[in-house]
Amino acid sequence: MSMLTPPGMGGKYRITGNQYPRMRRPRNNRRIVLSAVAAVAVVGLISWGTMQLIHVFGGKFGRSHSTASAAHCTGGARAGGVPASVPKPGAVTVNVYNATQRGGLAKSTADELRKRGFTVGKVGNAPSAYDKKVKGAAILLGGPRAQDALKVLGTQLAAADVKTDPSRNGASDVDLIIGDGFGSLDPQNSSNQALARLSSQGVPKPSASAKAC
Repeated sequence: MSMLTPPGMGGKYRITGNQYPRMRRPRNNRRIVLSAVAAVAVVGLISWGTMQLIHVFGGKFGRSHSTASAAHCTGGARAGGVPASVPKPGAVTVNVYNATQRGGLAKSTADELRKRGFTVGKVGNAPSAYDKKVKGAAILLGGPRAQDALKVLGTQLAAADVKTDPSRNGASDVDLIIGDGFGSLDPQNSSNQALARLSSQGVPKPSASAKAC
C-alpha cells in the first residue's frame, strides 16, 4: 500500500502512485441531452409562429393589393368600354315618312332598311309639322331615351339631321323623315363600316399601366 493511501481505503481507492481516485460525481449526460432537445423545440415553435404571422398578414395585404389593382384595371376598362346601350339594328324600330312631293320614297327606303336588318314600323307621308318643310336629306327624330337608336340609324344616312322630341318616351322607336335633298341611303358597305365604328366606340387602346395590370 502506498504512503499516499488514506488509512482504511483499499481496493479501487488504493493509490498506487500512477492513478488518483475520482472524487467528483460523473456528469449527467441525460440532463444535457434533454435540455438541448427542449431548446431546439422552443426555437422551432418560435420560427413556426413567425412564419404563420408572415403568411397571414402577407396574404391579407397581398389580397388587398391584388383587389385594388384589379379594381383599378377594371375601372380603367369601364371608363372607355363599349357603351352597353348601343343597340343592334334589329332592335331599332324605324318609322319612315316622306316629306317630299316625290312618291314612293318612304316605301323604297323602308324596304332597304329591312334588308339592312332594321325593324320597320309605320311607312307613309310625313306629319303636317314636317310635310314639305324638310329641305335637307332627312331628319332623324326620337325621344331623349332613343339617342343610341338614333346613332345606329344615323350610320345609314350620314347627311341626316338629328332632332330630339322631349314628348317621346320610347328608347328604340325613331322616325326617318325624308327631305328634298334625299337621294338614297348611304352605300351599305360604308354604312356597315360606320356601324362597326359606333359599336367599338370608346374601347381604350392598351396603355403601359393597362399592360401592367
